[in-house]
Amino acid sequence: MSVIPCQQNTDLKRRIREFAETLRTEAHTLGTHGLSETDFYQGGLFRGAIERIRGQFSATMREKRDFVRRILNHMQDRGFIKDWSAATDASRHDYSVTLSDDRVAAIELKGCLDGNNTNIFERPPNVQEFVIWSVCTNASADPRHNVWSGIHTRLSAEIIENKKLVDGVIVWDWLCGTIGRPCPKLESTPERKTVIGPFQLVPPCVYLFPGRIPRVGIDPSPEPHTLDDVRLLRAFHDCFGGLDEEVNSVRFIVSQNGSEVLRVTEILRANETQHTSGQTPIRRR
Repeated sequence: MSVIPCQQNTDLKRRIREFAETLRTEAHTLGTHGLSETDFYQGGLFRGAIERIRGQFSATMREKRDFVRRILNHMQDRGFIKDWSAATDASRHDYSVTLSDDRVAAIELKGCLDGNNTNIFERPPNVQEFVIWSVCTNASADPRHNVWSGIHTRLSAEIIENKKLVDGVIVWDWLCGTIGRPCPKLESTPERKTVIGPFQLVPPCVYLFPGRIPRVGIDPSPEPHTLDDVRLLRAFHDCFGGLDEEVNSVRFIVSQNGSEVLRVTEILRANETQHTSGQTPIRRR
């Protein structure tokens, strides 16, 4: 039982840790900088180079946006969606998608879901569907921790406390199915990959959220959507070869204890509970 079928590659994480230590202690032997070991580390060259590399990886969304562009173009070319566009800089979402039946969906692009940025979004008033898409490009990250942190710790509280309706989450990027993040979906059927440009993509992980905001004493545990309710997630699922038994349903159950609002988060897959929380207070900010 797990929040998401894949898990962290612990061997890769160990190798990253070991290589980082080697780099930290032996970097002065690389290149032609001409500095002594002491000057190399104390003079700022090493730290400056590390910060430059970090900036090159993190300062731009170009790689993620190229990935999304290729995916949405592929879906449009095959008739799974009618059209799509990137949102303007002033918008609090990233993409608008027109579905085959002319419904409009909005996509908010996020990273690994374990940070405070996960809670920063606004559902546009003119859309019928709103989906969060997690693109986590850190190969050493723990997907099970990140997805649970995003869904239970962050999104459930945002949905319940601030009444922001989210129809679902898709967890999917180009690391899925690689050595950094092996995918169980490919164990017996490796041919399920879809090739788009440089990417060999596994079927995405889809999470269907409740169709209404949970409300204490009135509607404490609304039913999760079905795939037919959230046509954008249906399009992702069908276009990239998902199986119905792989789809996740997320249930939030709210209750009151004095002045505190509590919630339970439960994730089901193939009609079985995969992960559930205890009664967790929503901390007022």
